[in-house]
Amino acid sequence: MSSAEKSQSASDSGQEGQPKKPEKKTAKEAKFAAQQAKQQALIAPKMDEKQLVKTLAPLKAITVYGTVRVLGLNAAIAAQTLRSLESKSIVHRVGGYSGHYVYTLTAPPSTSTGGASSSPSPQSPS
Repeated sequence: MSSAEKSQSASDSGQEGQPKKPEKKTAKEAKFAAQQAKQQALIAPKMDEKQLVKTLAPLKAITVYGTVRVLGLNAAIAAQTLRSLESKSIVHRVGGYSGHYVYTLTAPPSTSTGGASSSPSPQSPS
C-alpha cells in the first residue's frame, strides 16, 4: 500500500468515527427531551381561570382527555384541573359516568341591568 492510500484510508476512518459521537449525544438529548416532556406533563398548568376558560371554550364537550390534548397535560392533572374549575363554578358536569365526565362552561352572569326578565312581556290588553 502506498503512503497516499494509507493517508486516504486514515482520513476516511477518522471521518467515520466523528459522526458516531454526535449520534450518541443526539440519542441522549432525545432521551433527555422525552424525560422533560414527561415531567412537564405532571406539572399543573400555570394559567389563571380566564386563560383556562379561553383555552377550553372552543371545545364542544369538555372531557378529561380533551383537556389533556388541549393543555398537553397528564390525565390525572387534567382531571384535577377540571375538578377545581367545577368547585369554582366555572364548569359544570352535564353527563358521563365512572370518572369519565362531560363538562360544559357555566354561562357567564349577564352584565346588563335591564334584562328581558325585568321588562314586561308584550301582551295584548284584554
